Amino acid sequence: MRLVSHPVLCNYYVTYRCNATCSFCDIWERPSPYVTLENAKANFEALKKLGVKVVDFTGGEPLLHRQLDELLRAAKNAGLLTTVTSNGLLYPKYASKLRGLIDMLHFSLDSPNKEEHDTSRGVKCFDKVMESIQIAKSLNERPDILFTVFENNIHQIEQLWKDICLPNDLVLILNPVFEYNNVGSQLSSSALQELRNWGKKRNIYLNDAFVQLRIDGGNHVDNPVCLAGSTTIVISPENKLVLPCYHLGLKEFPIENHLEELYQSDEVQKLIALEGRLPACEGCAINCYMQPSFAVEINKYWWKALPSTLKYNFIKGTWKQLF
Repeated sequence: MRLVSHPVLCNYYVTYRCNATCSFCDIWERPSPYVTLENAKANFEALKKLGVKVVDFTGGEPLLHRQLDELLRAAKNAGLLTTVTSNGLLYPKYASKLRGLIDMLHFSLDSPNKEEHDTSRGVKCFDKVMESIQIAKSLNERPDILFTVFENNIHQIEQLWKDICLPNDLVLILNPVFEYNNVGSQLSSSALQELRNWGKKRNIYLNDAFVQLRIDGGNHVDNPVCLAGSTTIVISPENKLVLPCYHLGLKEFPIENHLEELYQSDEVQKLIALEGRLPACEGCAINCYMQPSFAVEINKYWWKALPSTLKYNFIKGTWKQLF
C-alpha cells in the first residue's frame, strides 16, 4: 500500500567536483560547473510545492561551493530540511558560516586508522574530520559519522564506535557499500549478519532494509522495490532534472525555472513510471534511492526500515520537523 505519492527527497548536486579521489566513487572524475543561487531559489519553491521535505546537498564535495551557506539558508527559508555530507577538508574553514543551517550534518570516516582512511579517500583528511567534529560540537551542531562498510573494514566498526563516536556522543551511520558502473563491491552474508547485530547498539544507525534487500538480491524488475523516480528529485549542477536516478541517468531535462511543470509533464511522468523496471535496475541496491523508496510504501522493507528510522529521528529530533 502506497502511503505517499509525491517526491519526499531532493538529491541536489551542487557540483560534481571533489577534493578527494575515493576508490569506491567515480564522481570526482566528472567535469562540473556549480549550481547558481538564482536557479536554486526557484527550484526550492517548486520542490516545496511538489511535496519534498528534505534537500540533500551533495556532490562531489558540497563544501567546494562557495555559496553553500546561502543555498542552505534559501532552502530553510523555503521550509525544507537540509542535509550535507562532507569529507571534512573544508569544514573547519566554513563552519561558522554554516552554523545552524544544516539539519543533518555527516562527516565521512571509513576507518579509525588515520593511514587507512586517508588511503581509501586518496587524500589526507582524517585529521580534518577529527578537527571538524570538535569545531561542530563547539558550535552546538550535532554531526554524525558516516561509515561506508566494506568487507575489509567491517572489523573496525567497534573501535570507531568506542574511540570516536561514543566519547563525542555522535551517531555512527553504517552505510553498506553498493555497486554501480563497475564501482564498489558486495558484502558477504556473514558481513550482512554482523551489520544487523551492530545496528542494535546504542548510537548506531543501520537501515535493516538495506541488509534485507541485499539478501534478496537487490531490486527485481518484475516486482520492483525501487521508487527512485517518484520519491526522489535529482538536480544536476547544470540545473537539469536527471531521471530515473543519478547513477542510471538515462535522460536529463533542462529545468529553466519550471521545475514543477517539468516534473508533472507527460514525458517525465512516463519515465518515472518505469522506475525499478529498466534493465539496469535489476539487482540494484543503491542506498541513496532505496531509503526514500522504503519510506513511502508499506511492504516488508518498510517494516524493516521503521525501527532504525524511528531510532535516528528520535535521537536527532528531526521527526518534529517532518510534520
